[in-house]
Amino acid sequence: MIAVEHLTKCYGDFMAVDDLSFEIDEGHVYGFLGPNGAGKSTTMNIMTGCLSAMNGCIKIDGYDIFEETDKAKKLIGYLPEQPPLYMTETPVEYLRFVGEAKGLHGAELNEQIGEVIRQTKIESVKNRRISALSKGYKQRVGIAQALLGNPKIIILDEPTVGLDPIQIIEIRALIKELGQTHTVIFSSHILSEVQTICDRILIIAKGKLIAFDEPENLEKRLLAPNEISITTDAAAEEIKRMLAGISHITDISAEEKENGFVEAHLKTDHDDIYEISRAVFLAFSGSGKALFEMALKKANLEDVFIELTESNDAAGKTTERKVAHK
Repeated sequence: MIAVEHLTKCYGDFMAVDDLSFEIDEGHVYGFLGPNGAGKSTTMNIMTGCLSAMNGCIKIDGYDIFEETDKAKKLIGYLPEQPPLYMTETPVEYLRFVGEAKGLHGAELNEQIGEVIRQTKIESVKNRRISALSKGYKQRVGIAQALLGNPKIIILDEPTVGLDPIQIIEIRALIKELGQTHTVIFSSHILSEVQTICDRILIIAKGKLIAFDEPENLEKRLLAPNEISITTDAAAEEIKRMLAGISHITDISAEEKENGFVEAHLKTDHDDIYEISRAVFLAFSGSGKALFEMALKKANLEDVFIELTESNDAAGKTTERKVAHK
């Protein structure tokens, strides 16, 4: 559906997108995740034909976005981070203008306006001036214009920024619904948002793609180990000796506290942290040493995001390069 190959974009000496390549299949919701300034918006603007690139190729369903722009753009509905709304118009007036610009006319235009108004649930405000609408309704009008023309691909740049909690929930539900009939790509720097909605996640940092997988696979393959924290009256060496026979414990660190107890942190690469915690409990039960506390920390997708972006940032500092001007 979408093939991005070796995409590069610079602003002066700043490398916004750095040799980016990925492929997106039809019929899923994709989350484009990264910290602010990672290159998400620049990449989306290039994918939609709104920006040029220094190098690289983007094909939308086989059409080159740079060489066959009109054919490629007909397949895309786009909502930029700042919705391109005309505040003095009503949603119906605005959608009619956008529809005509997309080549829709007559009964087909009227039918599609009615359908996108229904899909985005803006019936109650369709005849009010856009300037008088809440931020949430403005976002819905922006999504409605992206849906006109029935594009195969919907691209949404930070669609929930600035919304209140209820509006965020509503927009997320709308995105999930759109994912049933379109290929949806949306960017965010909010991890929980991407994790809740998406079938696939692309993580980008400093213009580079650093992960691309299903949320579950990211958690399994890329996360830091699960951790078990314990408080005991056993000394550090005693803890290591007692737990030496438990497989899948990859690291043990211990520190004596002011109250005389020892706090230890155990890392495990086992998928079932409860099985390991049971083995730890049984090891202490026959040792004569007390186990006062045990706390489990299961790794989650937030750890993936932090670990990958921080490691990429550290690598970037050691391999930083300036763009060569030709």
